[in-house]
Amino acid sequence: MSNAPLMPMATAVWLVENTTLTFKQIANFCNMHEVEIQGIADGDVAKGIVGYNPIMSGQLTREEIELSSKDESRPLNIKTYNVNIENEEKKIKKYVPLSKRQDKPDSALWLIKQHSILKDSQIAKLVGITKNSVTSIRSKNYWNFNNLNPKDPVAMGLFSQKDLIEAIEKAERRIKREKKLKEKVAAQ
Repeated sequence: MSNAPLMPMATAVWLVENTTLTFKQIANFCNMHEVEIQGIADGDVAKGIVGYNPIMSGQLTREEIELSSKDESRPLNIKTYNVNIENEEKKIKKYVPLSKRQDKPDSALWLIKQHSILKDSQIAKLVGITKNSVTSIRSKNYWNFNNLNPKDPVAMGLFSQKDLIEAIEKAERRIKREKKLKEKVAAQ
C-alpha cells in the first residue's frame, strides 16, 4: 500500500467522479476500503464532501491515472517529492545572568592565555564583550585585572567547542595568509 494522499476521502470522491479507475484501485490509493468507495459512487458515503483533485495538488499525474485506467491490476502510485529540509540554526544571543557576566572577562583571559593566536575581535565575539575590554585584558590594563581568574568558557557554557574550533581554524588560516604575504614581500 502506498502513502495516503492528502484528504483521502475528498480525493476518493474526485477519483470516483472523474476517472474510470476501479473501486479497488481508488481504495488502495486512498487507503480506504473498497466498500467505502462503492458507497461514494452510490452517494451513500461522503455526502457533501467536495472532490479534491490530486493532479492539481501534485500527488498524481494525468498519465498515472490513464495507465491505471487501462490496466485494472495496476495500482496508482502517489507522486513523492524528496524535500530537503535544512536545519540552519541561527545564532540567537541568549540572556546572560548577572552572576555569569563576571565570567566573561575571566573567559577572555583564559582564551588569551590558551589560544594567543585569536584576535581580540574574535575573542570579543566569542565571549560577548567589547573588543576594547579584550584589548585592555591582553595589555593588563583592565580595570579589574587583578581579580580575574582564567576560566574555560566552553565549560561554563558561554559558547560551544565547535565555535571555539572554528575560531581557532580561522585564526590559523589568517596566520598562514599573513606568512605567505610576508614571504612574497621579502622575495621582491
